Amino acid sequence: MFLTERNITSEAMFTLLGFSDYPELKAPLFLIFLAIYSFSVLGNLGMIVIIKINPKLHTPMYFFLSHLSFADFCYSTIIAPKMLVNLVVEDRSISFSGCMVQFFLFCTFVVTELVLFAVMAYDRFVAVCNPLLYTVVMSQKLCALLVFGSYAWGVVCSLTLTCSALKLDFRGFNTINHFFCELSSLISLSCSDSYLSQVLLFTVATFNEISTLFIILMSYVFIVGTTLKMRSASGHRKVFSTCASHLMAISIFHGTILFLYCVPSSKNSRHTVKVASVFYTVVIPMLNPLIYSMRNKEVKDTIHKIMNTKFFSY
Repeated sequence: MFLTERNITSEAMFTLLGFSDYPELKAPLFLIFLAIYSFSVLGNLGMIVIIKINPKLHTPMYFFLSHLSFADFCYSTIIAPKMLVNLVVEDRSISFSGCMVQFFLFCTFVVTELVLFAVMAYDRFVAVCNPLLYTVVMSQKLCALLVFGSYAWGVVCSLTLTCSALKLDFRGFNTINHFFCELSSLISLSCSDSYLSQVLLFTVATFNEISTLFIILMSYVFIVGTTLKMRSASGHRKVFSTCASHLMAISIFHGTILFLYCVPSSKNSRHTVKVASVFYTVVIPMLNPLIYSMRNKEVKDTIHKIMNTKFFSY
């Protein structure tokens, strides 16, 4: 009996509905998403290269930022190419194993990014509240451990949810009303008891969101408290310039996730969910390198040097 159920699941196929219910928008959506994804790839890989080649950016903050860019690049690449292909082909099917691999990788890097934002908030807290001890506290060893822990926690969460999904049974062809293998949509298609998978998904998602937001909020409570004690306007400006980009990126990312939490589970809300999901899977990875480069003189100077070097080389 067990082997029969496993064979049923392994033979199951899924069709990603994506945006096929709006055929007239396929061409413009393809061009828009292609442009956004291209900018995302160039921006995030460019940010990693810039941080690598500029010695002035070899600091804990930019070490974390390079890994944030890597996470952005990875999870957008896991989603965007498949979404683009499905906009131009009729066969939008994906196997059960393909679905599981896509979800596992996507979940790993999204959770990693959530933790990295919290780590970066702690880094800003140390930089503002304990500037004299910053280089001692944020040692290379601690920075490496924090980054390793971010990836490790992402893998643990993703592996837990993927293993719970592997125990579900699916029969025949199933239509996922989404543009990627999102777990809640997958669970709803199962023909077996999915209670444990639903509880695990809710628990993991809620714990990660609340815990990382708590660390971020507490870090910025202390940062604001320290800033208010500063009497000089230049000190206020320095803190603002240090934290503004991080706060903007956090607000967009967590704001989108919290919005998805608030969308009611109904057929009419699927369009809203898709739009919000596009924002955090494709648009945000493009915005992050722009946000962090706009207000940073060292990054802009490095970009200008690279462009001038390429220009004069011709």
